[in-house]
Amino acid sequence: MDAEVDIQEDVEGSWTLLSWLASCLMVFGGALPYVPQYQEIQKSSNTEGFSTRVCLVLLIANILRIFFWIGKQFELTLLLQSVVMILTMFAMLHLCCSVQNTNRVSTKQHRLSELDLRYFWKWSAFEDYLLFCFGFTVLCALVTLLLLDSAVFVEALGSLAVMFEAMLGLPQLLQNLQNRSTRGMSVKMVLLWTAGDVFKTTYFVMNESPAQFWVCGSVQILIDVAILLQVLYYGQDTRTKLG
Repeated sequence: MDAEVDIQEDVEGSWTLLSWLASCLMVFGGALPYVPQYQEIQKSSNTEGFSTRVCLVLLIANILRIFFWIGKQFELTLLLQSVVMILTMFAMLHLCCSVQNTNRVSTKQHRLSELDLRYFWKWSAFEDYLLFCFGFTVLCALVTLLLLDSAVFVEALGSLAVMFEAMLGLPQLLQNLQNRSTRGMSVKMVLLWTAGDVFKTTYFVMNESPAQFWVCGSVQILIDVAILLQVLYYGQDTRTKLG
């Protein structure tokens, strides 16, 4: 009898450890794909291969997810993941702004205060990106405060958050089409996107997370595969880019 109890405790302990490791991977794993892209930009001093609109999509998605959590408190792991992703996107934008300002030939700068839609999310100063996100967060906070008691609003907020997150790879896909090349884009980043999306979609299903999350993950996997097909189509030497 004691042996059975010990075995059961060992199994429960192992499962708890695995769950804790999975949670840690969920929190920080989403940021890992951007490490090779960050290094690629630093090495080449060129941002043309990376779409900063990926950062826009992820910032909006994760800000919305935080307010969704306020209305429907799902796993704390997913809330922490959003905070980590927001900080990661700010780090990417800061690097891109620094590199672009260093490479800029013209002294003309584009600022948020100009309210010129042609240069939306193409601003010269990192502070403008922070200001935009702050304004968006305040707007979300006011709307959520007014409509928090509405179950329809809360569910719509969650759906909107995961819809944006599902479109994570779309700006990169479109930029590759525009450039007719994947040069400057880290293939490691996309491979890690794919691995992470497969992992988190499985995590969502196993943990019975809201349906919006696993639907989002499935769409992301399809876009990841499409970007990898672009790498093959445009004839880049994948082995060199992985090196």
